[in-house]
Amino acid sequence: MPKPYLKPALTFDQQLAKLRLRGMQIADEQAAIDALSSISYYRLSAYWYPFRQRDAHNHFTSTLRPGTCFEQVVQLYEFDRHLRLLLLDGIERVEVAIRTQLTYHLGHAYGAFAHTDARHFHHKFDHRKWLNQLEAETMRSSDEFIRHYQASYEGFPQVPIWMLTEVMSLGSLSLCYKGLKNDHKAGVEDKKAISQHFNLHHKRLTDWLHTLTYVRNVCAHHSRLWNRELAIRPDKVKDEEWLPPITPRNNRVFYILLMIRHLLRAHQHGDHWANQVNQLLAPIAATPEYRIAMGLPEHWQTHPIWQ
Repeated sequence: MPKPYLKPALTFDQQLAKLRLRGMQIADEQAAIDALSSISYYRLSAYWYPFRQRDAHNHFTSTLRPGTCFEQVVQLYEFDRHLRLLLLDGIERVEVAIRTQLTYHLGHAYGAFAHTDARHFHHKFDHRKWLNQLEAETMRSSDEFIRHYQASYEGFPQVPIWMLTEVMSLGSLSLCYKGLKNDHKAGVEDKKAISQHFNLHHKRLTDWLHTLTYVRNVCAHHSRLWNRELAIRPDKVKDEEWLPPITPRNNRVFYILLMIRHLLRAHQHGDHWANQVNQLLAPIAATPEYRIAMGLPEHWQTHPIWQ
């Protein structure tokens, strides 16, 4: 039965005292205070959460395992922060490449305003709702090229596809791709025309775009990726390199890294990005518990998709 929330706000000194009572080792008290005052107790708690002890019934308690130190928690937090930045970088590269291919194909196949014609999308797609969303995104834009178009041409907030994709959110891009037609018998394979540039089946690209939109939102809101079970995960596929044991789980961050690596490789990009990820992961992955939390196999650097 729900109960009133009566916990009081604690000073930074009180937060530190509470952590000590729970078994946290704190080598530098001032550094710990500085961390709590800049990151917050509640945000950092996600990184000491896995170090709690279990009781006789195997339930987590608030007591931390012996040897858990505050510096270790901050190290995990900083690792995760850099991991999110690298994920955002990789997703941005993928997003720009997909925008480019979608713009090129639709623009050449159907013209500058291809996206405004519902006939270019399958009948189950809510084209009007999506178009309204795009028009709202266009009107919110402060880009000079949008303002110039508005002042110079009729029909605003409808703009040419090559302008629209510059202000379109990743979520709207994902919906656009999902809504395109792909009917081999009818001779209309718009999804395939785009996905083949990334060496993917169009159904997998649809699925991956949906997942990447979710992961990007996790990163953009500064939420934890390390040790996170993804709420939206890519579909499992039958290809050997995407299945256990070589790829242990599809609901952890390593699977997302593999997706980005594949998408970037298709356009001869991503080696520098992958090297940056390697440098970040290697020290953390040396601890088996941390490695498993991210879904990394033991020999993750030699994974055929990652190499």
